[in-house]
Amino acid sequence: MSTIQWFPGHMAKAIRQMEENVHLVDIVFELVDARIPAASRNPEVSRISRDKPHLIILTKKDLADPQQTAAWLNAYRAQNIPAIAIDSRANVTPKQITNLALKILGDKLAAEKAKGLKERPVRAMTVGVPNVGKSTLLNHLVQRRAAQVGNTPGVTKGQQWLRSSKHLELLDTPGILWPKFKDQETAQKLALTGAIKEKLYAKDDVALFALHFFRQYHLPELEQRYRLTAADRELSDVDLLLKITANLGMRDDYERASERVILDARRQKLGGFTLDRAPQKEATDHDPEKA
Repeated sequence: MSTIQWFPGHMAKAIRQMEENVHLVDIVFELVDARIPAASRNPEVSRISRDKPHLIILTKKDLADPQQTAAWLNAYRAQNIPAIAIDSRANVTPKQITNLALKILGDKLAAEKAKGLKERPVRAMTVGVPNVGKSTLLNHLVQRRAAQVGNTPGVTKGQQWLRSSKHLELLDTPGILWPKFKDQETAQKLALTGAIKEKLYAKDDVALFALHFFRQYHLPELEQRYRLTAADRELSDVDLLLKITANLGMRDDYERASERVILDARRQKLGGFTLDRAPQKEATDHDPEKA
């Protein structure tokens, strides 16, 4: 299996700029992909934000397993970590995020008011891995195309201040990964969901990782999509990929079939999925509807 790693110069520069500017903000909005809530949390963000109040925003919830998303929200809640799962384009999203930020910073804002300080907007830094949907969310928050949007990682290259409302100002930052992944499973998850540029990973490795996951958690969808039989369940992941290649009419072009599997997963052709399974204990102790 090939090793996946991606940390270009603009990401190193973005991390330095975050370190320089974090003192300017009241709160950090950390965007994570709802399909990989753990794998898409950048450890550099926790280091840089230090004692700043934090809000975890699970993006792309429409692409994730809704039961797992609810379980993850419960797990965060059990750890007293403010979190919300969103559809970035929903009309209620700007109000939800603004109200949550005001609630998290309630004591600080009340103290400023008691001192006679003039009411001001909350300043938030938005951070996340590449292609997490940050630009889409920001454009919705500010009600205009202020941030460039793309479906490939590495679109946003600089930092900029954006005004959402009289209550909220946002510091946009480029999508950043970290210098070294703790393990290649994390890298595979980031690659499958689109956070890593395609030329940097072997498609067959990522497709095999995807097949192993879908066989375990979404077998009916996998079998229906690729016309697999019960007998195919006995095949190894490699042989299953070859069988899918043949079923797709691609003969022995497993590279092309690998790309199809990856794109099918991203486009929900195999249903909503969550690669990072929520911690079970926390997930059963709380009611997700009380978010």
